Amino acid sequence: MADRTERHGDGDDRAVYIISVAAELAGVHPQTLRIYERKGLLRPKRTQGNTRRYSDADVELLRAIQSLTQDEGVNLAGVKRIMELRAQMNEMRRRVEELQEQLAHRRAIAMPGRRAGEEIIPLRTLVRFPWEERA
Repeated sequence: MADRTERHGDGDDRAVYIISVAAELAGVHPQTLRIYERKGLLRPKRTQGNTRRYSDADVELLRAIQSLTQDEGVNLAGVKRIMELRAQMNEMRRRVEELQEQLAHRRAIAMPGRRAGEEIIPLRTLVRFPWEERA
C-alpha cells in the first residue's frame, strides 16, 4: 500500500476525479487503475454510491507507477515493494529529524553556554601530563 503522507501536502488530497478523468490525466486506461487498486498500489476514495474518486496525489502516484513500469521495467510486485520502501524511508527520515531536534534540545539544556556546531575536545588531546611524556 502506498503511503498517502508521502505523496501529498495539504491541498491535493481532495478526491474529485472520476476514474475516466484520472486515467486520462495519468495517461493510462481506466482498467489499469482498477488493476492497481486490486494489487494494493492505489486506494481511491469512495463516494456514498461507492464510485471511485481520485485526487491530484492519486494522479501523481499513478504517473510514478507508470514511470516505474514503463520506463524502468519494474513489475507491479516490484512497484509495490518500492512504494513500501519509500514509505519506510520517509518515516525513518521523519524520525531522524525528530531525534536530531531532541538531541539539540537536550544539548542546549546540558550545556547552556555552548554554541551549536562547537565540538567538545577532550583535555587529553590538548595537554600532555608529565607522567605521559616520553624521553
